[in-house]
Amino acid sequence: MTETMTSLTAKDKETVRAFWAKVSGKAEDIGKDALNRLLIVYPWTQRHFTTFGNVSTNAAILGNPKVAQHGKTVMGGLENAVKNLDDIKNTYAKLSRMHSEKLHVDPDNFRALAECISVCVAAKFGKQVFTADVQEAWQKFLSAVVSALGRQYH
Repeated sequence: MTETMTSLTAKDKETVRAFWAKVSGKAEDIGKDALNRLLIVYPWTQRHFTTFGNVSTNAAILGNPKVAQHGKTVMGGLENAVKNLDDIKNTYAKLSRMHSEKLHVDPDNFRALAECISVCVAAKFGKQVFTADVQEAWQKFLSAVVSALGRQYH
């Protein structure tokens, strides 16, 4: 049997849990930074955040408390996935439906946000902590989360 990108081995799960123990103490900052980066680097994603007030300039995004709060929410969602590594799809089933049916979020935005999260954790922890082995497991984990969030779209 060939592993897919989203198949997490026991070692991957152990690595993700150990890395999350480091991330969790900085999750609020990482979430804020990742969402700021998403809205700046991928400006078309701003259309999903119209209720957040002004997100029309980089400075407005960086100073927006609702963006920061949602970044914290995103990281809370990732923590939930870490706690449910054996059932990520069902963990995100309700959230996938909401993003698909109510919010009409382009599922490719989940991938873009995952990339931003990876950039932020790499910047926060550096190559001594965010090694290639850790990144391998982390990327597989984020791929599983992105797949689960986009599941309702299939």
